[in-house]
Amino acid sequence: MRRRDFLALLGGIGVWWPVGTHAQQKAMAVVGYLGASSPPATLADMLRSPFSQGISEMGFVYGQNVTCECRWAEYHYDRLPALAADLVSRKVDVIVTESTPAALAAKNATSTIPIVFTGVADPVGVGLVASLARPVGNLTGFSHLTVELIPKRLQLLCELVPQATVIALLVNPGSQLAEHYIRITQEAARAKGIELPILKARTEGEIDTAFASLDQLQAGGLVVVDDAFFQFRRQQLVDLASRYAVPATYDERMFASTGGLISYGIDSDALRRQAGIYAGRILKGTKPADLPVQQPTTFQLAVNLNTARALGLTVPPSILALADEVIE
Repeated sequence: MRRRDFLALLGGIGVWWPVGTHAQQKAMAVVGYLGASSPPATLADMLRSPFSQGISEMGFVYGQNVTCECRWAEYHYDRLPALAADLVSRKVDVIVTESTPAALAAKNATSTIPIVFTGVADPVGVGLVASLARPVGNLTGFSHLTVELIPKRLQLLCELVPQATVIALLVNPGSQLAEHYIRITQEAARAKGIELPILKARTEGEIDTAFASLDQLQAGGLVVVDDAFFQFRRQQLVDLASRYAVPATYDERMFASTGGLISYGIDSDALRRQAGIYAGRILKGTKPADLPVQQPTTFQLAVNLNTARALGLTVPPSILALADEVIE
């Protein structure tokens, strides 16, 4: 059976190590991983992940003293509640989530199993924790400042395309943060005198439609918000930006390395590694309420000069001086 067919048969459910291993060694700790995205391509990729590196730093080795049951929603957020409930029914020792929808699904599924979240822009605002310093309850984790970074990303795009008077915003309407993204970006655009049409896409076809409307809108640029689905479709987004010759800004460096013009955002790998450390500490007895929710301190600015040249843009020295990575 081909791997693709095997994953399809699993219906988005996979384990890092065979369930039988856990059944035979009951003393082995079990991490439940709830992802809104797709599983890594291979077991080796899983074991090289930043999360795996973090938990190994706490003395946990997969297959020896810890195993992991993974549930992947494949970007179908409506599947998350059932997947979270399945992890709870298996009595895992800790649940790790990688997005706001996954964290909310896990929170709704259990009030007793510890939960470590990543990829959450506003954990207090969405009701995951009471406060960052004192999370209380069974949740803690790592907050992404993706919403707060939107004004900076808009500013960088304005510096790259100073003549632009219309810059579009692309959001996923299925995200709990869609309206928050829209409001924050509208405020930033208003302060700069920029017109901000809102484009919405939650499917591959809707992304195509959104880009096709840019010419009619006379948009001189595009801001793509942080969203798991957009990250999954990053090659499509970058290709369309090239086809329609629109300068676009993204949240993670993987967009710039794929051919996107510019990205500015947090170091997600560093936070995932820290999530592994938190999970390890919890497995050793630390309570989630005793682990404050942490915010990122490292940000990455990447610029693709090849893409800039293809768009006929000159990257200002001020941006080049700030860039952590310049791709040529």
